[in-house]
Amino acid sequence: MEAIARELEDSSERQALAVTMDVADPESIRAGVRQALEFSAEAGPIEALVNNAGIAVSAPLLESQNDNGDLFESHMRVNFHGARRVAEALLPDMLERKGGKIINVASSAALEGYAYVSAYCASKHALLGWSRAAAVELKSKGIGVHAICPHYVDSPMLADSVQRLVEKTGKSEAEAREFFAAQNPGGRLVSPEEVAAAVLACLSGEHEELIVELDGHE
Repeated sequence: MEAIARELEDSSERQALAVTMDVADPESIRAGVRQALEFSAEAGPIEALVNNAGIAVSAPLLESQNDNGDLFESHMRVNFHGARRVAEALLPDMLERKGGKIINVASSAALEGYAYVSAYCASKHALLGWSRAAAVELKSKGIGVHAICPHYVDSPMLADSVQRLVEKTGKSEAEAREFFAAQNPGGRLVSPEEVAAAVLACLSGEHEELIVELDGHE
């Protein structure tokens, strides 16, 4: 993150700051946002938030307990409460300026259910519900709230899922990747660049609320 911040400064001649925080920890969020707001006092206002942190752990419906605790609680803590807490920490500044955009990266699991990922689906449904409600409440105050709902993305999160499928089924890595790609309506994995392009479209557009589904079609 610090290397990317330096690269941004070198390429754009603008100030950039890397802030690390644990979105599962409310105090860490408060400290991180406070640091970002102090920086923004000199570098310019925070005009956009993209909530992209997330976890996805699969398990049968009645086996939500594992070595890391309750999967429903951990998914809600990161995927839902983490996102809305970061947004809530930044909203007072946005409301004071009467402007800003919040982009929540949800999932196709916010739109439908999937077997063996009930905790993940529940957390992403919650995030999409919050996004819809916040969009209605904030649109008259100059703040747009959007949600990006990708199907399977070619990302490190997918790599973890591929590895688990390989271990459980004996499939090769290539076969496991093909399996996940086939689950997308478009028959291929969504690229991270497509997710980024959707985020940029929400940031640059005039819409106050968009729900963008990325399903592998062009």
